[in-house]
Amino acid sequence: MGLKNPAEEAVALLRSRLCNSNFIFTLFSDSPDSNYSKLKYIISSSVTEACNNSVLLLGPRGCGKIAVLELVLEDLLKEFPNMISVIKLNGLLHSDDNCALKEISKQLCLEHELLFSKLASSDDNSQFMIAMLRECGLAHKTVIFVLDEFDLFAQGKQRLLYSLLDAMQSVTSQAVVIGVSCRLDADQLLEKRVRSRFSHRKLLFLPLLREDMQRILEHCLLLPTDSGLPHEYVADFNSKLLNILADKKFKEIIDTLFNTDSTFNHLLRFLFSAVCNMNMKPGFLSLENFKAALSSIQRQPKLECLKDCSILELYILVCMKRLEVREQEVCNFNSIMEEYKSIHDSFQTSDYYARTVCRRAFEHLLQRELISFLDNRGHGQSIEFRPVKLLISWHELHQGLKSYRSCPAILYKLVEREG
Repeated sequence: MGLKNPAEEAVALLRSRLCNSNFIFTLFSDSPDSNYSKLKYIISSSVTEACNNSVLLLGPRGCGKIAVLELVLEDLLKEFPNMISVIKLNGLLHSDDNCALKEISKQLCLEHELLFSKLASSDDNSQFMIAMLRECGLAHKTVIFVLDEFDLFAQGKQRLLYSLLDAMQSVTSQAVVIGVSCRLDADQLLEKRVRSRFSHRKLLFLPLLREDMQRILEHCLLLPTDSGLPHEYVADFNSKLLNILADKKFKEIIDTLFNTDSTFNHLLRFLFSAVCNMNMKPGFLSLENFKAALSSIQRQPKLECLKDCSILELYILVCMKRLEVREQEVCNFNSIMEEYKSIHDSFQTSDYYARTVCRRAFEHLLQRELISFLDNRGHGQSIEFRPVKLLISWHELHQGLKSYRSCPAILYKLVEREG
């Protein structure tokens, strides 16, 4: 058998990295100001000092709340073996109080090798949970409750939250409640009796910062010298990668990526796609790999719609964008036609159509949902007078015109000027 291609081994290594959220977030674990360090301190102090705690992890989806929590729990389970028990609930599955109490009892029985009764009532499960918290506290074992989609638990009577937090008021109990939510006002959803028992600690998770991007890309994509791959190949791979990261065209790709979604999840999908596109013959990542990755992960339904638009429909969209930039109070079919006529008079374009044809094109854009009426009022009013709004961004319009084969040059210039 021949030797394995080092490029294949490199791709396998990079894929395994990008699929391992723990590897990604270890980059931020050294900083004392990171959410990893703060969360680890809160939980570890509960374990070592035998006290109760509660904390909320808040931030947009895809910003690493669960990934950081999993990394902290993994490290603490190694640091304090047999001293931590983790119970995980999800608001999408367990927002019903009876269902949640049953799931807690089931996981506690599984954790401590006890028999679980499916026929137990909600009160039985509640009493069992309180008794187990007391027993674990006496055994100096901390029970960590992870409530994902925390805001869903805050709906209804909040019996579960009250029972849980009330049980933690006991001197003998030793527990931590960690709520995870994408709603920044999750703590305001709590009833007064629940809020009074909740320690108002909140950790805010933000989308990626541009300043951290270079560090993250190098951390994810640079090959380690001790990976077992040929030293010369690793040196060439890393050198070529650093050249790509410094390229202006690559920075434009990253800017485009950030404009659509700046979360960790989106970045990791982008990098994974780029690594999968790597050509095995040369065995190195190229700028084309990242371009292909960007086009493959971006959902572009509006750009697809633009490709099927007529030249006249593109004129109408550009006219609306110009009116939007000028912050004109009312934008309707009549004002769009005035702008269309002013472009024709200024540049003497050959693309000038009758008003009835323009109206059909306008109605076609409404059907495609590239534009919409500003409100639902005025159903009896003529379509020419009803205010409308543009449902496509400047960036999407610019990209659509750029990829449109027979786009008039004047339209592209007008959009660039407005941008």
